Amino acid sequence: MSPQIPDKLYFSIAEVSQIAGLRPHVLRYWESEFSCLKPEKDKAGRRSYRKKDIETILHIKDLLYNQRYNIAGARKKMKEKGTERSKEGELISTLRQIGKDLQSVLKIVSK
Repeated sequence: MSPQIPDKLYFSIAEVSQIAGLRPHVLRYWESEFSCLKPEKDKAGRRSYRKKDIETILHIKDLLYNQRYNIAGARKKMKEKGTERSKEGELISTLRQIGKDLQSVLKIVSK
């Protein structure tokens, strides 16, 4: 069962720690180990996590604690997931362009 993430724009490290059930030092350590986990920082250096960061943290936690990957294995799995997302983005972009092209053709044909 995945924890409920409140509907907010930004979360402090304390809030994320509570949501994910992890200590703040674990979150800071994971930032150094996983390139996909880079919360924004304000001028004072305080972390501001977004919902996508929390989802990433929960996914990493699942890989490490439930699926029993080690750090290197979880990092590799996260990179594969990132590659899949970029492929999905390229596909969506291509489909949008095809849709625009078809609309252009339809305008020409219907004249």
